[in-house]
Amino acid sequence: MSAEPVHLHDHPLPRPLEMPASVEVYDTTLRDGSQQEGLSLTVDDKLRVAEQLDHLGVAYIEGGWPGANPKDEEFFARAPSELRLETSTLVAFGSTRRPGAQADTDETLRQLVKANTSAVCIVAKAWDYHVIQALRCDLDEAVRMAADSVEFLHHAGLRVFLDAEHFFDGYKTNPEFSLRVLRAAEEAGAEALVLCDTNGGTLPHEVEHILSEVIPATSASIGVHFHNDGGCAVANSLAAVRLGATQVQGCVNGYGERTGNADLCAAVPNLSLKMGVRTIPAERLERLTPVAHHIAELVNIAPDPKQPYVGASAFAHKAGLHTSAIARAPDAYEHISPDSVGNGTRFVVSELSGRSTLQLKANELGLDMDAPALTDVLARLKDLEHRGFHFEVADGSLELLMRDAGGWKQPFFALESFRVSVEHRANGEFTTEATVKIHVDGERVIRTAEGNGPVNALDAAVREAIGSKFPALAELHLTDYKVRVLDTDKGTGAVTRVLLDTTDGNETWSTIGVSTNIIEASWQALNDSLVYGLLHSSNEES
Repeated sequence: MSAEPVHLHDHPLPRPLEMPASVEVYDTTLRDGSQQEGLSLTVDDKLRVAEQLDHLGVAYIEGGWPGANPKDEEFFARAPSELRLETSTLVAFGSTRRPGAQADTDETLRQLVKANTSAVCIVAKAWDYHVIQALRCDLDEAVRMAADSVEFLHHAGLRVFLDAEHFFDGYKTNPEFSLRVLRAAEEAGAEALVLCDTNGGTLPHEVEHILSEVIPATSASIGVHFHNDGGCAVANSLAAVRLGATQVQGCVNGYGERTGNADLCAAVPNLSLKMGVRTIPAERLERLTPVAHHIAELVNIAPDPKQPYVGASAFAHKAGLHTSAIARAPDAYEHISPDSVGNGTRFVVSELSGRSTLQLKANELGLDMDAPALTDVLARLKDLEHRGFHFEVADGSLELLMRDAGGWKQPFFALESFRVSVEHRANGEFTTEATVKIHVDGERVIRTAEGNGPVNALDAAVREAIGSKFPALAELHLTDYKVRVLDTDKGTGAVTRVLLDTTDGNETWSTIGVSTNIIEASWQALNDSLVYGLLHSSNEES
């Protein structure tokens, strides 16, 4: 089929521009998000991420491009039997037919039908420059490619979304062609027309101008897909919804190629809590932070602590003025209730803290600390931070310090000594061995273990020594190890700071050590990480 040129005034009954009551949230983490540098998902990972997205309650999960690679083929083959989606619809992604080909014999389209999903999304060129330079065909053929492909998939009984690639750039240079692509897809049966800012450089005022012209020119649902190269992906998404877009595409945690896609962890609460637009089910909004962090663990990328709404620092307060005000009126320095998105208020303690901040932190931890204990903590805190400790990034060590000042002594084990040896052999191999002498339950235990470095060997030796007494140790895993040299002018004799991140699969905490000896600094951080983990596992058991 062919399509005649379309102009804005061709539509006899222009739609009014009004913000919808609800939008469909379309997550493309498993396809577009996986193009992020350093992000690689196995099929099992993709299935687990999809489960989390369904748990969150997004409307659509774009699973990948069937037929493009063995991984996506396996995902779509396993999904029907292994995914039990309650709120989400799985979508297969692909492209239009090739130039000069027939839709019913095009392999990409046939793979979409075979993917066994009820909905598909296909990408079509909407920028004349790309049609001429990349596809190397004329504009009429590009319009036919979109129309033929949508018609074929629609007649196969599928719901069809059309991603109009580079739409905003294309509309700026040749609006007539970009609109012809939309109209052809709509007439062929496309359910939603998704306007893509593929290069990510469009600004909110441009989005408002373009959508104010495009939306009245079509009766199909309008979706938007913004990349974040100009830092405006979320703002652009909100601007589009304000004018009538009813589908917002993006990725959890803003994953995606280059600088990423629109971060759904910001777009969803902004729409729901600030603009009154329904997105995911209201009762599931509090799952946003745990799901964001769970997916971060699945894709093996550390969460950004400064990420809006779901970041660990999103509701963290350090200045004494802020913390004292929050104690009286929580909304004085928090733009929403952290609980509404599954996050929480944190009071960050440093050498700048006063007793009021420490008292709030103690209350947060459930510690009953009197005035002398708070004074002691404050003095020790200032002394330790002067020596290089940095407790606002080491929540685990801070809690242990405060408990110790309150009279608590850890009951799990006591170190007598440790020894670490590293051997460099003639063949270039290294071996590292650690021996610990530890007292546990009145017994002196000596254990030796090997590791791929001093910290790993020490960790293994401690687990050998006390693991039988504390089975919870098996659930504790070190996830990150950072070293910083504090006084670089002293060269190899400088003070080093070690930060360890540890998780038990549910919670993650950070601990710190500082010393001129990097192994001693590492032991301090390791000791705190294990004690903190054992403390909280015993609290849960009791």
